[in-house]
Amino acid sequence: MRIDILTLFPNMFDGVFQESILKRAIEEKIIEVNIVNFRDYTKDPHNKVDDTPYGGGAGMVLTCQPIFDCIRDLRDDDCKVIMLTPSGIPYKQKMAYDLAKEKHLIILCGHYEGFDERIKRICDMCISIGDYVLTGGEVPAMVLVDSITRLIPGVINEQSHIEDSFNEHFLLDYPTYTKPQVYEGMEVPEILLSGDHKKIAEYRHQESLRITKENRPDLLNDK
Repeated sequence: MRIDILTLFPNMFDGVFQESILKRAIEEKIIEVNIVNFRDYTKDPHNKVDDTPYGGGAGMVLTCQPIFDCIRDLRDDDCKVIMLTPSGIPYKQKMAYDLAKEKHLIILCGHYEGFDERIKRICDMCISIGDYVLTGGEVPAMVLVDSITRLIPGVINEQSHIEDSFNEHFLLDYPTYTKPQVYEGMEVPEILLSGDHKKIAEYRHQESLRITKENRPDLLNDK
């Protein structure tokens, strides 16, 4: 998969793709990540990519021309263009699975007061990673790339993401434990030491239900 990230602050991505699973996926050529500064496409004599909003208001708005030209330059027939914006649809695990099947993603990071509304016309979808506002789309872009990459065949063991939270069962993950069996008086639940896989599976399911009811009851309501 090829991933182009369009940003005004390319240095924010230094290090993110040089560690752990993402680094390995790049080295093994499972993904190709390109950081593109769309300021390079501006035709403004002062190198501007933003301007004041019509109708007044605070902040500056990203203009159409550099972003349109940048996307048109990078786009191909197998491409999906994603705008990252608080007004987008909420990002879910199902979307990560769908996007992991794409051949080419262009991820557009906003900044300042947002985008000229007409930029949405050149994008295929608008995504929000949560009900809060960040200084820009760079951190959300990292979230998308990480969540998508781990679902691409060959990146991690398939069983690892099949059992993830927010998968098709809509439940949060169950608690996990490792050695030692007792740490500062806290013991591993006895059922996990029993060797009875059927009972362990039922225990884990019940724990997933309990944690979901306590922390994210909305997930159960969405079923």
